[in-house]
Amino acid sequence: MKPDDFQFLATLVKDRSGLVLTQDKAYLLESRLMPVARKRGMKGLEDLVASLKARMDHALADEITEAMTTNESFFFRDIKPFDIFRDTVLPNLIKTRAAKKSFRIWCAAASSGQEPYSIAMVLKEAAAQLAGWRIEIIGTDISREMLEKAKAGLYSQFEVQRGLPVQHLVKYFKKHDDLWQIDASLRAMVQYKEFNLLNDMNALGTFDVVFCRNVLIYFDQQTKGAVLEKMSKQMTDDAVLYLGGAETVLGISEAFKPVPGLRGVYGRAGGNGSLGDGAPAAGAMPKPAAAPTGFAKPKHMMEGRAPKGADAPARPAAPAARPGGLPPRPAGPSSGSPARPLPPKPGIKKP
Repeated sequence: MKPDDFQFLATLVKDRSGLVLTQDKAYLLESRLMPVARKRGMKGLEDLVASLKARMDHALADEITEAMTTNESFFFRDIKPFDIFRDTVLPNLIKTRAAKKSFRIWCAAASSGQEPYSIAMVLKEAAAQLAGWRIEIIGTDISREMLEKAKAGLYSQFEVQRGLPVQHLVKYFKKHDDLWQIDASLRAMVQYKEFNLLNDMNALGTFDVVFCRNVLIYFDQQTKGAVLEKMSKQMTDDAVLYLGGAETVLGISEAFKPVPGLRGVYGRAGGNGSLGDGAPAAGAMPKPAAAPTGFAKPKHMMEGRAPKGADAPARPAAPAARPGGLPPRPAGPSSGSPARPLPPKPGIKKP
């Protein structure tokens, strides 16, 4: 691909989505846009660029943007954010929103729906504590195609094997030919909307929890700052923002501050505390005796480890090393065994 053609397409995508494409991503641009060109009867990307330069076709520009902004997603991705939501954020929501019994969650890059449906499953597991509550999960994405897939809730065998526990598959999905469809009750918990993060966010309303994970990494610094600033204005004073593991607000935006001890979770800088602050509300979310399916087990439940503070058999001390590479001395007799007398050394008589 000619450098000028790459620059034209990269600029078009950035202006419409915020996505930054550097020259080393030329292979990605070609692999994703060749099907778009062929679909329109063009031989290659040169024809695509020439067509757009001759007359800006907004439908084609949308198609190009959508092809470049489609990112993979999977259920309970990175697991830890969902542990934090279940163990800390949700109990605090139940405590602080007890009077109005409602809260709103925004998945800002919903893609094909795995993230919002993962949140819905966490809430479904807490149904007893949330009886009578009104909860909204809003999933937005720039890609129309991904949103249609999310609304249908249909996933391949490969997709349900990525992060989704078997027990959740059996409990919340039904098989339809070669695909698995998520339960209608979970689909009804999520509203999907086409939305571009570069646009004004006021129409979306105010949120208590925002998931914007693995999105900002594709933006330049200025765009990241602008998105975070707008996002902060759509959040309640004590709301929390989730970012991806490789993302941060530090050095980018002063609208948020990290929540101590919760990696990837941020509160509003001007807010009064955060839903991620402090211990979970007592009695709000009783934990089951066993580790819940789909979430990381405590360390002592893996690899036969004993819980911290539990009595465990003492390990014998390692034999001391001897100088010069000599093997360690054999261990002495145990405290309950009589000591054996050493044989006399040759050539030395006992007195």
